[in-house]
Amino acid sequence: MSVEVFMLVLSTIFLNTIGQLAFKAGVDAIGYFEFTSNNIIPILGKIIFSPWIIIGVIIYTISIFTWLMVLSRVQVCIAYPMSSIGYITTAIAAYYLWNEQLSIVKIVGIVVILVGVYLIAKQ
Repeated sequence: MSVEVFMLVLSTIFLNTIGQLAFKAGVDAIGYFEFTSNNIIPILGKIIFSPWIIIGVIIYTISIFTWLMVLSRVQVCIAYPMSSIGYITTAIAAYYLWNEQLSIVKIVGIVVILVGVYLIAKQ
Protein backbone atom coordinates (compact mmCIF):
# COMPACT_ATOMS: atom_id res chain seq x y z
CA MET A 1 0.00 0.00 0.00
CA SER A 2 1.38 3.38 -0.97
CA VAL A 3 1.93 6.19 1.50
CA GLU A 4 -0.73 8.23 -0.32
CA VAL A 5 -3.38 5.55 0.13
CA PHE A 6 -2.38 4.94 3.74
CA MET A 7 -2.70 8.67 4.47
CA LEU A 8 -6.15 8.71 2.84
CA VAL A 9 -7.19 5.74 4.99
CA LEU A 10 -5.90 7.49 8.12
CA SER A 11 -7.71 10.69 7.11
CA THR A 12 -10.96 8.77 6.76
CA ILE A 13 -10.42 7.08 10.11
CA PHE A 14 -9.63 10.40 11.77
CA LEU A 15 -12.77 11.99 10.30
CA ASN A 16 -14.92 9.03 11.38
CA THR A 17 -13.50 9.21 14.90
CA ILE A 18 -14.19 12.94 15.15
CA GLY A 19 -17.70 12.33 13.79
CA GLN A 20 -18.39 9.65 16.40
CA LEU A 21 -17.12 11.92 19.16
CA ALA A 22 -19.35 14.73 17.93
CA PHE A 23 -22.34 12.34 17.89
CA LYS A 24 -21.54 11.29 21.45
CA ALA A 25 -21.28 14.92 22.59
CA GLY A 26 -24.61 15.59 20.90
CA VAL A 27 -26.49 12.75 22.56
CA ASP A 28 -24.86 13.53 25.90
CA ALA A 29 -26.29 17.04 25.60
CA ILE A 30 -29.72 15.62 24.75
CA GLY A 31 -29.62 12.98 27.47
CA TYR A 32 -31.02 9.49 27.61
CA PHE A 33 -33.94 8.93 25.26
CA GLU A 34 -36.04 6.27 23.65
CA PHE A 35 -38.05 6.53 20.48
CA THR A 36 -41.71 6.05 21.31
CA SER A 37 -44.85 7.18 19.55
CA ASN A 38 -45.22 9.89 22.20
CA ASN A 39 -41.78 11.45 21.90
CA ILE A 40 -40.44 10.72 18.42
CA ILE A 41 -41.08 14.23 17.07
CA PRO A 42 -39.51 16.12 20.02
CA ILE A 43 -36.50 13.77 20.12
CA LEU A 44 -35.99 14.01 16.34
CA GLY A 45 -36.13 17.79 16.70
CA LYS A 46 -33.45 17.72 19.37
CA ILE A 47 -31.29 15.42 17.25
CA ILE A 48 -31.73 17.37 14.01
CA PHE A 49 -30.97 20.71 15.62
CA SER A 50 -28.13 19.58 17.87
CA PRO A 51 -24.99 21.49 16.87
CA TRP A 52 -22.77 18.52 17.76
CA ILE A 53 -24.82 16.09 15.71
CA ILE A 54 -24.86 18.51 12.77
CA ILE A 55 -21.07 18.74 13.00
CA GLY A 56 -20.86 14.94 13.16
CA VAL A 57 -22.98 14.58 10.03
CA ILE A 58 -20.87 17.13 8.15
CA ILE A 59 -17.65 15.39 9.16
CA TYR A 60 -19.07 11.99 8.20
CA THR A 61 -20.07 13.40 4.83
CA ILE A 62 -16.52 14.61 4.24
CA SER A 63 -15.24 11.17 5.26
CA ILE A 64 -17.40 9.57 2.57
CA PHE A 65 -15.45 11.48 -0.06
CA THR A 66 -12.07 10.53 1.38
CA TRP A 67 -13.26 6.91 1.58
CA LEU A 68 -14.31 6.98 -2.07
CA MET A 69 -10.81 8.19 -2.92
CA VAL A 70 -9.39 5.25 -0.97
CA LEU A 71 -11.63 2.77 -2.78
CA SER A 72 -10.58 4.21 -6.13
CA ARG A 73 -6.98 3.32 -5.31
CA VAL A 74 -7.08 -0.01 -3.45
CA GLN A 75 -9.15 -3.17 -3.23
CA VAL A 76 -12.02 -3.03 -0.76
CA CYS A 77 -10.85 -6.31 0.82
CA ILE A 78 -7.72 -4.45 1.91
CA ALA A 79 -9.17 -1.01 2.61
CA TYR A 80 -12.21 -1.94 4.66
CA PRO A 81 -10.41 -4.01 7.31
CA MET A 82 -8.04 -1.08 7.79
CA SER A 83 -11.00 1.06 8.77
CA SER A 84 -11.15 -0.98 11.99
CA ILE A 85 -8.38 1.28 13.28
CA GLY A 86 -11.29 3.63 13.94
CA TYR A 87 -12.38 1.38 16.80
CA ILE A 88 -9.00 1.98 18.39
CA THR A 89 -8.90 5.75 17.90
CA THR A 90 -12.48 6.11 19.14
CA ALA A 91 -11.87 3.98 22.25
CA ILE A 92 -8.73 5.92 23.13
CA ALA A 93 -10.40 9.29 22.55
CA ALA A 94 -13.43 8.26 24.66
CA TYR A 95 -11.05 7.19 27.42
CA TYR A 96 -9.52 10.67 27.53
CA LEU A 97 -12.66 12.72 26.87
CA TRP A 98 -15.30 10.87 28.89
CA ASN A 99 -13.24 8.59 31.13
CA GLU A 100 -14.71 5.52 29.44
CA GLN A 101 -12.92 2.43 30.67
CA LEU A 102 -10.20 0.64 28.73
CA SER A 103 -10.32 -2.76 30.36
CA ILE A 104 -7.72 -5.44 29.72
CA VAL A 105 -10.17 -7.16 27.38
CA LYS A 106 -10.53 -3.96 25.33
CA ILE A 107 -6.77 -3.49 25.25
CA VAL A 108 -6.28 -7.08 24.05
CA GLY A 109 -8.93 -6.43 21.39
CA ILE A 110 -7.04 -3.31 20.28
CA VAL A 111 -3.84 -5.34 19.96
CA VAL A 112 -5.67 -8.00 17.92
CA ILE A 113 -7.04 -5.31 15.60
CA LEU A 114 -3.57 -3.82 15.16
CA VAL A 115 -2.08 -7.22 14.31
CA GLY A 116 -4.88 -7.87 11.81
CA VAL A 117 -4.47 -4.49 10.16
CA TYR A 118 -0.71 -5.00 9.94
CA LEU A 119 -1.15 -8.40 8.29
CA ILE A 120 -3.64 -7.09 5.75
CA ALA A 121 -1.64 -3.94 4.96
CA LYS A 122 1.53 -5.98 4.49
CA GLN A 123 0.06 -7.88 1.52
